[in-house]
Amino acid sequence: MAELQFFTGTMDSGKSTLALQTNHNRAARGLVGRIFTSRDRAGTAMLSSRLGLQHEAIEVDPDFHFWRYVVDELTRGARVDYLICDEAQFYTRDQVDQLAKVVDELQLDVFAFGILTDFRSELFPGSARLVEIADRMHVLQVEALCWCGRRATHNARTENGVMVVEGEVIVVGDVDAADTTDATDATEPPEVAYEVLCRMHHRRRMTAARAHAVALGAEPLPFG
Repeated sequence: MAELQFFTGTMDSGKSTLALQTNHNRAARGLVGRIFTSRDRAGTAMLSSRLGLQHEAIEVDPDFHFWRYVVDELTRGARVDYLICDEAQFYTRDQVDQLAKVVDELQLDVFAFGILTDFRSELFPGSARLVEIADRMHVLQVEALCWCGRRATHNARTENGVMVVEGEVIVVGDVDAADTTDATDATEPPEVAYEVLCRMHHRRRMTAARAHAVALGAEPLPFG
């Protein structure tokens, strides 16, 4: 029986590496799959891991339709045995439902990989839907670590080195333009970065850089 499987973990837990390995293992057995991704760090239509591995992929934008794509491929005689879906947190709820339909109606295995929560510690819509309907959910055992050495469970966003908990949910890489009150007042966009933290330090907004500043006495402790 085909299954919809969801593999999840924080950043740096090896999701994209596992996605590439899953594809490699099946391709080595003569199976033919399709690889999908969305807003990968390496650019459009590319699946990449932080270890430096890359593979061409099909870009999933909000208008992409998985069911229609797979049916069209099969109708024209192409072979499709499985789907690898990376960055699944960025998929819409409807797209996840389409993946479930591919599994149930076409009996194709779907392997989805993604982050559960955003920088606000709120579920991504795509991940939430996968939790609700996936046949199996796997929490990756490769533990990312907070700067303090504890297991990292939260994804933090920083702008110009300062942790933020408000703003656009999806920001990949540099921001194109900064919001200003005066349209004629051009300002440099903030430098956006991401960091994994344990729950305690995410709650305290204590990034590695801020912890270093506190250790040097440059900042007061964030609690009293």
